[in-house]
Amino acid sequence: MMSNQSVISQFFLLGLPIPPEHQHLFYILFLAMYLTTVLGNLIIIILILLDPHLHTPMYLFLSNLSFSDLCFSSVTMPKLLQNMQNQEPSITYVGCLTQMYFFLVFGDMESFLLVLMAYDRYVAICFPLHYTSIMSPKLCVFLIVFCWILTMMYSILHTLLLSRLSFCENNVISQFFCDITALLKLACSDIYINELIIFVIGGLFSVIPFLLIIMSYVQIVSSILRVSSTRVIHKVFSTCGSHLSVVSLFYGPAIGVYLCPSTNTSTVNETAMAMMYTVVTPMLNPFIYSLRNRDMKEALIRVLCKKKISL
Repeated sequence: MMSNQSVISQFFLLGLPIPPEHQHLFYILFLAMYLTTVLGNLIIIILILLDPHLHTPMYLFLSNLSFSDLCFSSVTMPKLLQNMQNQEPSITYVGCLTQMYFFLVFGDMESFLLVLMAYDRYVAICFPLHYTSIMSPKLCVFLIVFCWILTMMYSILHTLLLSRLSFCENNVISQFFCDITALLKLACSDIYINELIIFVIGGLFSVIPFLLIIMSYVQIVSSILRVSSTRVIHKVFSTCGSHLSVVSLFYGPAIGVYLCPSTNTSTVNETAMAMMYTVVTPMLNPFIYSLRNRDMKEALIRVLCKKKISL
């Protein structure tokens, strides 16, 4: 057993199953998607910081979501773009564990922020007269700080558990980033504890937030159907539909990948699911959550007008 083990100093990332003749085209596509993600989320963060009208709980959560999306995409996309230009796409052992840690931090943080945003809308629509007292600034800041600390501790746990494993001579990761499930497949030592933590704690981090979001929107829809006009009902259904579509894009593939770490899911399917929640969702969130929002458009106009006046 020991003769088949070696000290791994780097891993090779298998990357995306793209034919060589299409590499340049996909490189331009992924670069454009990444720049769109960065620009869209930066615009949201800057607008919320500059416009006092957006200093509310809803937009506090949105700014954190945009920051999390920006970082989440930046954990994997620059390395993917770099490796698409290299003959041998590799990453160091330390770099791989670091990438995995930040991937888990920002991925789990996005999950929690989606819950906080759903809860904020639930309180605003179902308890409008008590919204200010319930969603106080202290509570909002506490919830955000608590979520950041929780995701960091959970990510540290996974990183420490992974660092104790021994790896065999096979150091090819069947993903375009250091995915924890792909790394576990390369381990020579027992991974029972790692898989148990993924299934139990990872399941709680994935399934419970998803169920809380669904419950919040069910309550919102139920409340609107009882008291509002057809126009308001249509508006709420449209908003909820957009939000839930992004929630599904994020949670669906993530739950499928991380709650079944030992299944024989094909590499192509795993890569496609990973691309959905690591690349597509962070790019779409600015458009669905904010850039189509009337308050954000008005804030953009106010900021631009203020800048023109100052000039």
